[in-house]
Amino acid sequence: MAPIDVYGTARGQTRARLASPLAARARTRRHAEFFGLTGLRAGMRVLDVGCGALGLRALEPELEITGVDLEPRPSYPGPFVQADATEHLPYEDGEFDLVYSSSVVEHVVPERRAAFAAEVNRVGRGVYVQTPARGFPVEPHSLLPFAHWLPATLRRPYWRLGAQGYWEDIHLLGRGEMRALFPASAVHAERLGPLAKSWIAIRPVEEAR
Repeated sequence: MAPIDVYGTARGQTRARLASPLAARARTRRHAEFFGLTGLRAGMRVLDVGCGALGLRALEPELEITGVDLEPRPSYPGPFVQADATEHLPYEDGEFDLVYSSSVVEHVVPERRAAFAAEVNRVGRGVYVQTPARGFPVEPHSLLPFAHWLPATLRRPYWRLGAQGYWEDIHLLGRGEMRALFPASAVHAERLGPLAKSWIAIRPVEEAR
């Protein structure tokens, strides 16, 4: 499997070039624990919410994965539905063994996150939702220190110096918010040294049966 260029679409800045292999290694380490933490097995059905162009299929091309995204993804290599998870997903309750979502919920505006989480919890018997931790000092989209701790009026001009370039009013989550959104899931910390870099809400498939 080729290495994932996590910041491949970022502006060509030194920090993006340095961060991409580090982020790829972190994602690979996270995925190494994926099956053990979720109880997912071959033949089970997975819904990847916010799949982008490839999503989980980049790591597990043999899994039975259906992609969902706000944007059309004509090149997505498998079943795909364009839908807004904060509105209604076109699936029955518990239709999927696992709903997977990686670095998506922080892009959902705070007032719609409960609706997003409700749909994820509704259509999946198991849940795996990862998001960058608000307490980590480097904002992971811009790769700027402390950017996410600033008010929007200060964050917006600062954001222009970052790797992402274009402005996006992203609100990272704390552990308490993840617990409130996914009350039936355990919230794990993915750490870099003593600091929580990401939060992962996990409800294993076995527990949901």
